[in-house]
Amino acid sequence: MTRNGLTHPRDPAHWPAPSAHGSPVSGTVAVPGSKSLTNRYLVLAALASGASVVRKPLHSRDSALMVAALEQLGAAVTELPGPGPFGPDLRIDPVSPGAVLDGPVTVDCGLAGTVMRFVPPVAALCWGTVVLDGDDAARVRPMAPVVEGLRQLGVRVEDGGRGTLPLSVVGTGAVPGGTVTIDASGSSQFVSALLLAAVRFDSALVLRHDAPGGVPSLPHVEMTLQVLRDAGVSAERVSEREWRVEPGTVAGLDVTVEPDLSNAGPFLAAAVATGGTVSIPDWPVHTTQGGDHWRHILPSFGARVTVQNGVFTVTGPDELQGVDLDLSEAGELAPTVAALCALATGPSRLRGIAHLRGHETDRLAALSTELNALGGDVRETEDGLIISPAPLHGGVFHTYHDHRMATAGAILGLRVPGMLVENIATTAKTLPEFPQLWAGLLGTGA
Repeated sequence: MTRNGLTHPRDPAHWPAPSAHGSPVSGTVAVPGSKSLTNRYLVLAALASGASVVRKPLHSRDSALMVAALEQLGAAVTELPGPGPFGPDLRIDPVSPGAVLDGPVTVDCGLAGTVMRFVPPVAALCWGTVVLDGDDAARVRPMAPVVEGLRQLGVRVEDGGRGTLPLSVVGTGAVPGGTVTIDASGSSQFVSALLLAAVRFDSALVLRHDAPGGVPSLPHVEMTLQVLRDAGVSAERVSEREWRVEPGTVAGLDVTVEPDLSNAGPFLAAAVATGGTVSIPDWPVHTTQGGDHWRHILPSFGARVTVQNGVFTVTGPDELQGVDLDLSEAGELAPTVAALCALATGPSRLRGIAHLRGHETDRLAALSTELNALGGDVRETEDGLIISPAPLHGGVFHTYHDHRMATAGAILGLRVPGMLVENIATTAKTLPEFPQLWAGLLGTGA
């Protein structure tokens, strides 16, 4: 079945989104580790000179796919007992420099952007052919800038001219380094992918973005640079459009993953939508996560935010006011923000998120389609959405295999009776415990 050019299953499983029944939602929710940090640490650990330990990592489909991919390239990942409530710690024994692969290797990327973008440059450092493929929806996500960047470095990549999965990387055990120019306007991951692997290049990588417009979600590039610098690598942002990484030996890591601040969003939004109070513990004082933008986004709806002693607390207003927000630095927050906008009393505009058309699904089309199907008034713009007040009614909220669409539907269900979210299990991409955590916050059965 297709709606607005988007395809979803004909017989999806429907999850009745719990209602708040007009009562404020209040409580404390601890969330698992950051997906973005977990997968960056895993890649860098696979490129290190010795064993690493990643503590309190995220255990989800995206991180499991990254572990499996790195194991295919020769890394060894072992679970260790840890104090975290969401799963064991991980020991990573790295890929040997110039590792010779035992025949062609196939990597399943699923729908994980970090896997499909970060793994090809690592594969280029091995001897042998690595075939990367993924879910059907992954085969339309853009890959051309990573492919072009590798080709400029002398790496053979076969993609049939599509600039998407499936593709093959034919590694020769080394990458020379040098200057690379790509169009990174579609995703910050194109930049991060090449910067991470550059620690094992033969010479420095100078990476330039050369296209109209900037790089979206720039905090994610700063996250990559910070992860590299924390590991002792010389990694710098030369300008808004240029980065440089010097190769070197990376000692084994011993790192603890911050909670995923983007995944904290739906729980914070529950308080904002219902006039309640929700707290998230272990909020970092300093972070490169885009989810830290909740400090500024939630007050724009009229909410009160405090961060004290590592606890982020938000108290929702009596009614939500409309917002005008540039989300270019934190586009992954847009589905949660859009759900709140649909419940606001005034019109809202979300800007700077044209790149969301290339995420797990075309998120702009998906949000407008699903909100309008519930009686909403949503219009797509060139780089975002305009959401006007309209009474919403219950119905099926389709998710298109997108975890953030699923959690947006759950937020709407707090105030809209009869909400059915298709395939809530898709939240396993980055937050497998979502249904249980949501039920616990609302005091309902999972």
